[in-house]
Amino acid sequence: MLIFHHKFVQLFESVLSLGCRPLPAICAWLIICIAAAPAAIHAQQSAPPTTTDSNSSRTAVATHATHAPVIDGKDDDAVWHVAPAVSSFREHDPVEDSDPRFRTEFKIAYDSHNIYVFVRAFDNDPKAIRTTLARRDARPPTDQIIVMIDSYHDGRSGFEFCASPGGVKRDYAIYNDNNEDGSWDGVWDVATRIDSLGWTAEYAIPMSQLGFTSAPTHTIGFSVWRDLDRFKERVSWPGFHPSKTGLVSQFGTVTGIGDVGSTHPLEVVPYVVTTNVETIGASSFGRAQRVSTGADLKLGVTPGLRLTAAINPDFGQVEADPSVLNLGAFETFFSEQRPFFVEGQGRYTMSLNCNAVNCNSEGLFYSRRIGRAPQLLGAYGDASSPTASTILGAAKLSGRIGNSISLGALDAVTARATGSSDRTIEPTTNYGVLRAQRDFGGGASNVGIIATSVARDNDSWTSSALRKSASVLGADFSHKFLADNYTVSGSVTASDVTGTPKAILNTQTNAVHYYQRPDGKLRVDSSLTSLSGNSEEFIFGKYGGGITRFETSYQRQSAGYEVNDIGYLQRADVQSWNNWAALNFFKRTAVYNSLRINGNFWNRWTSAGLPLEHALNTNTHIVFHNNWSAGGGGTLGQLGTVYCDRCARGGPAVRQSSYLSPWFYITGDDRRRIAPSISANFQRSDEGRSHYMSLDPSVAIQATSQLLFSLDVNASHNDDNSQWIGNFTDSASNRMHYAFAHLHQNTLSTSVRATYLATPNLSLQFYAQPFVSNGSYSDPRELSSTPRATRYADRFVAYSPPASATSGFSDREFKLNAVARWEYRPGSTVFLVWTQGRSAYNDSPDARGWTGTYPALFRLRPDNTFLVKVSYWLNR
Repeated sequence: MLIFHHKFVQLFESVLSLGCRPLPAICAWLIICIAAAPAAIHAQQSAPPTTTDSNSSRTAVATHATHAPVIDGKDDDAVWHVAPAVSSFREHDPVEDSDPRFRTEFKIAYDSHNIYVFVRAFDNDPKAIRTTLARRDARPPTDQIIVMIDSYHDGRSGFEFCASPGGVKRDYAIYNDNNEDGSWDGVWDVATRIDSLGWTAEYAIPMSQLGFTSAPTHTIGFSVWRDLDRFKERVSWPGFHPSKTGLVSQFGTVTGIGDVGSTHPLEVVPYVVTTNVETIGASSFGRAQRVSTGADLKLGVTPGLRLTAAINPDFGQVEADPSVLNLGAFETFFSEQRPFFVEGQGRYTMSLNCNAVNCNSEGLFYSRRIGRAPQLLGAYGDASSPTASTILGAAKLSGRIGNSISLGALDAVTARATGSSDRTIEPTTNYGVLRAQRDFGGGASNVGIIATSVARDNDSWTSSALRKSASVLGADFSHKFLADNYTVSGSVTASDVTGTPKAILNTQTNAVHYYQRPDGKLRVDSSLTSLSGNSEEFIFGKYGGGITRFETSYQRQSAGYEVNDIGYLQRADVQSWNNWAALNFFKRTAVYNSLRINGNFWNRWTSAGLPLEHALNTNTHIVFHNNWSAGGGGTLGQLGTVYCDRCARGGPAVRQSSYLSPWFYITGDDRRRIAPSISANFQRSDEGRSHYMSLDPSVAIQATSQLLFSLDVNASHNDDNSQWIGNFTDSASNRMHYAFAHLHQNTLSTSVRATYLATPNLSLQFYAQPFVSNGSYSDPRELSSTPRATRYADRFVAYSPPASATSGFSDREFKLNAVARWEYRPGSTVFLVWTQGRSAYNDSPDARGWTGTYPALFRLRPDNTFLVKVSYWLNR
């Protein structure tokens, strides 16, 4: 402990040397935190050992199955007659460690191929148990049973297997004790049945899906949870404690598991895809039929490590990204939906600028970079150019070495993409990620490393625009203490990018860096062929025990920090101090089931100390007895003297006026056939000259147990008096004009979903999103010679930019996906997919308004694609 504390102080001293000097308040806060650490460690050393639940056992014994049970939801197989039943469940939601309403029991068995689990959920009113269906990995509004297995028995990682009374399956991988990865799709079987006693779930979980350490016998972490949806109650074995941190670390144990089969399991999923797409000729449109083949492969390299590879992967069944119109300086983040990259993503990630106050998806690995839209499509592309880079192949090595080391390695190669006249719009590129973490003290402490790399085969078309190579190297740590309720963590990373002087000049002047700001302390160097930077973070918080929670964090990225070749970072040259405190009331009262009250205070500066933000926020969330929930809060931001150094897109920093942003939401009871919700956001800024309002009503309708509809409408009105419209150079005086205008914008987006489940394994899902945004500009201005003036009006002067910059815009888009999915045997699927896209963008507003613009969407020419994909799961 003393050695760890010494390292802690060394890390803090390095933070001081890197960027804490202009921020005495942060330094003082961190000094207090560090000074308190020895006392906390002493208290941990002298505290009595944690006690187990007094009313339940935490150990069960697995029974060897001489003959595999038939997976039919019945307990009439021979092994279930001899396997002991475990029934010491405890309720933990809404009342922690209380007696359950109904009895629940489970039995566990195994052979060399599978782990078998039989769960009986007793119920005094079986007719009230709903068998509502949903597509795989979507939870229906009904009861569920969750079997959780920590096959490495490391207290840090595991898997969840969920089943509803109607047989709907969901699964998760768990990492870092409580982070659930819903993208993981295992191959396993379950059968459910409702009878006079309640309902049952019988599982067969292949050993090949779990991974084990090399040993003749095995002890695993194990837990079973049951949800009683109509009462909104949750029980578990062993008793789970929400007031404590962690999930896997609270599992019980199962002993007596012997032969786990092959330590080198092999799974191969070959597939064939036929696609009918639209083609564009010189004077007409046509259609073309394309056929491709590929395969996914999983191989157990060691008992704990698995190699996953994709050859010529196809992701045609993946839903299209939602429509977005981005008028800001920063790149839009889109979630990953491709199964190969989504599965196990937690093993490869290291977040940036993620804390209890703000977490906007920034990190060192953003898998959407692989197979991205060609970066020079706008420069050299034409109508026939590809809209995404082709992934030739990708491979991942992931799992654990022993009980303490977690490993994730990924490599992918994308092919050269060409535009008109065979000009390169995206070069052949190799992407690599390596992430490793080692646990200490039963998972209470861990240290990790990460390395990422990108190498491009640039040519004469791309070398002046794209970087040749990019690499990041970093390390992080985390330590829990005082019954795991307190956590201290931190990270240090360094980046380096190389390329031609032109490519590195583009890097210095893009929106992430803006070295060219005339009033900034950074200087552009057009001769550089590389650019380096670093990032640091330190976080200390209390996340369990009692009703109080808090966190404080310091995070910093230097001006030259660049990770966007394979990561996602909105901006560099920033440091922040973020504080959060909360009161959590999880004990049921006469008014509510739970109540959470949060308060936040955060600050941001550039590396040189220019203040960018000082803000306060408070919010409250409540869940009522009828399962309705509500919440609301507000932010008072840009307090005091703060500036925006990105608003002028490379121009001088502009002083910001304070803003007020209240919001609220109300969500209905999802147990009902009709579950409505509504949320609203408001903002007032620029001394009353700017206003924003959005309204988001939605409704989910469970028409039958097999048919579900949902409708989500988002309508927003934006009057932004300081919208940037362009930077223009005066040819006569060679003077730069940083132009702004008043934007009047209306946006309407509707998302419609319909899901029909013929069976839990056969589904049809329909998704459609019409999107319309109209904007008009008025009152054009430019920054005055005093953009940092106290009065808002003194920051601008009249200016007449080119007429094209102030005409406005109209963006119309329509996206449709219809997917039929049939899992005709475990792991083997057939997809029938229809996608349609319609879009039109004009540099002038549409005067017809929503009532005229929405119908006009369907008069745009559609781009239809039809796809059939068949896969077959093979394993040994």
